[in-house]
Amino acid sequence: MKKLGMLLCDLHGRENALARDLLRISAHHAADHEVYHLARDLAVWSQDHVAALADAAPRYGLDLDPEPDADASLTRRVRERAGDLLGRQSEAALLLLHDLRKVYVDASGVSLDWEIAGQVAQATKDGDLLALVGRCHPDTLRQVRWANAKIKETSPQTFTS
Repeated sequence: MKKLGMLLCDLHGRENALARDLLRISAHHAADHEVYHLARDLAVWSQDHVAALADAAPRYGLDLDPEPDADASLTRRVRERAGDLLGRQSEAALLLLHDLRKVYVDASGVSLDWEIAGQVAQATKDGDLLALVGRCHPDTLRQVRWANAKIKETSPQTFTS
């Protein structure tokens, strides 16, 4: 059980980091309204996963913070303003690709952790953990697919214009 606790603790931290990444990409690319709004929505999913993991944590001897890490509002406003200005520059597309790649890689890692947790839940017949994985993992897969689709959409435009 101690190893499972380490996995869940790591997953909690990775979900927090993914939420921060998505909020950061949203702020950096505020001029792109699709990226801005969708990345914020996707960040909420990871924030919900952080809370769900914290709720499950005591069953595994853990005490995890249910509150997701958050950007300070002043820092967020400055980043959003910088995103508005940056959105007018040609380098914005390269920055977007860089940010999307980070989200894709991080979300893929989180997905793998959910997959591992699911396999452990099946092996140990832990219905509560299996339900948690079943609730959260599909969201993470959608985060991966979104980042991948945006990379496919953005990369040709970036390198051919």
